[in-house]
Amino acid sequence: MERMNANEGDRSRTAVRVQPQPFDFGAEAARFAAGAAGAGAVVTFLGLVRDDSGTLARMEIEHYPGMTERAITGITREAAARWQLLDALVIHRHGSLQPGEAIMMVATAARHRAEAFAAADFLMDYLKSRAPFWKKEFGPEGAAWVAAKDSDEDALSRW
Repeated sequence: MERMNANEGDRSRTAVRVQPQPFDFGAEAARFAAGAAGAGAVVTFLGLVRDDSGTLARMEIEHYPGMTERAITGITREAAARWQLLDALVIHRHGSLQPGEAIMMVATAARHRAEAFAAADFLMDYLKSRAPFWKKEFGPEGAAWVAAKDSDEDALSRW
């Protein structure tokens, strides 16, 4: 779902996709950069399903369709206005994912690198701690919901 930023006179664009299917990070990054007219900087980030214990069989990610997209679109628009982005893209997967699979992508485009990096960092912190997703890990001991981490909350508090 692509949405134009609602701020009058603001030429920034934001796009948010919440999907079960894998995405091609290289193709998405190339398409994003090619469409970032006027940008002096493009920042991309790829998040992967991490297996800290070495025993993760899979991760299940749940969300409420509609609510999740609205929440992420809102924070993406906030980032676009706050850092004068020309473009922003957030892709986040849901469903069953294996260790090492791409779980999310953030891309930002701005006239200057500082804004592109700051906005990407802000969006990643938000996605990690506040986006309405629920994660359950499955391993040899069964299933367990992933709890929020204090370090994620601390990272978000700097904004």
